[in-house]
Amino acid sequence: MATVTAESAPPDTIGRPGPTMAITSLAAFMVSLDQLVVTTALPTIRDELHTDITGVGWVVNAYTLTFAVLLLTAAAVADRFGRRRLFCLGLGLFTAASAAAALSTGIGALIAARALQGLGAAIVLPLTLTILSAAFPPQKRGAALGAWGAVAGLAVACGPVVGGFLTGIASWQWIFWINVPIGVVLLAFAVRGLTESHGASGRLDLVGTGAISLGLLGVVFAIVRGPDEGWASAEVLASGLAGLVLIAGFFAWEARTASPMLPLRLFRNRTFSVVNALSLLMFFGMFGSIFLVTQYLQTVQGSSPLGAGVKMLSWTGMVLFAAPLGGALSDKIGGRPILLAALGLQSLGLLWLALFVEADTSYAALVPAFVCNGIGMGLYFGPTGNIVMGAVQRAEEGIASGANNAIRELGGVLGVAVLTSVFAAYGSVDTDQQFADGLVPALWLGMAVVAAGAVTAALLPGRRAADPATGTATEPTAPAAAEHSAV
Repeated sequence: MATVTAESAPPDTIGRPGPTMAITSLAAFMVSLDQLVVTTALPTIRDELHTDITGVGWVVNAYTLTFAVLLLTAAAVADRFGRRRLFCLGLGLFTAASAAAALSTGIGALIAARALQGLGAAIVLPLTLTILSAAFPPQKRGAALGAWGAVAGLAVACGPVVGGFLTGIASWQWIFWINVPIGVVLLAFAVRGLTESHGASGRLDLVGTGAISLGLLGVVFAIVRGPDEGWASAEVLASGLAGLVLIAGFFAWEARTASPMLPLRLFRNRTFSVVNALSLLMFFGMFGSIFLVTQYLQTVQGSSPLGAGVKMLSWTGMVLFAAPLGGALSDKIGGRPILLAALGLQSLGLLWLALFVEADTSYAALVPAFVCNGIGMGLYFGPTGNIVMGAVQRAEEGIASGANNAIRELGGVLGVAVLTSVFAAYGSVDTDQQFADGLVPALWLGMAVVAAGAVTAALLPGRRAADPATGTATEPTAPAAAEHSAV
């Protein structure tokens, strides 16, 4: 098996585009499916494992929290010890953890298995982008990443339906068993079909990893426990303050250490900084809202798990069509107008929901909002990976991908935690009216955060002229753009 380093690699591509596209896209499909396949099963899990909305919130957050806080570490380890090697390790761990989740008989065991799934996903997902990006020349990268986004979008579209179907005809455990055969097959192909590559080497930043991991855990724990224990309780205050201190310490350490987990100099690039801010805001608003809306369809509208999944297709199905369109258009007209449109549509969709959701609202009244949200999400996914990769040097693509994925997953964690806390403060799952009373203010907050993202998108640099060597226009981002264009 060939091994290529960032320094010795051919200037345009590493590995075979076709097999690399198939393997990385299917891996992204499996991991992305698991983010939403659980949503339509949550009411069933809540009943069968005798927990409450906070408990099922941790079924989501245990996954996304470990996912978010370990993405950067996984990317740094992969750059040093081999991206294919770590990719295969992540696939194996994710597959084994899926089996453990399926075998869980209590909420604690399920949450622990979901945390291990998040670790496996943290290894796999950013490497799919890094490995895929390296396999295509710069002028074709936007289309390739758009296709990757379409496959991930297919997982988003299928997730609620698959979760509802399996929960309805069998049991909620099958939403995890489904990952096992997919993971085993993918692992066999990845070992033989991917080319090994490395990024810039350096010492692992154990201090930074520990500080950010514990800091984020403290903040999220405080947000989740606040509504139940009281925001002024010793438990919540101690956890939140300790988390904030550790996060501040993380940034102070990263600014001075010779081998940072997250090189802060990357954020001097305006494009990189803005697109990561957009990721944080978009995932906060949208995924916190999805978490609650899928339960609204079942708890208030009386849909079965499968029925809720089918109804969500008017939202998630749009991602499948819009993601490749966004990726292709980003190669032609640049990322800024697409991201502006994407976040604007999502803001409009959440605004519609906040205005019209009631205890007796019909599904038909929700469809226009679902369609706006789905198209906006798809348009967002398409160009984002291309913009992130174009903002850094080739050797930094691994850590850049890890940083973007970490920030967006952190947004999802905070969105679920904060919007669930808002829901709990104003409503409950006891009656339809109480559910609607809690959902509406949560949706208003989600809309405000996504709208802030739309405003932030205007700060992205404009597009510069087409490159004479490739005929393809590029974003005026990092020296990497000039490096890629000159090849």
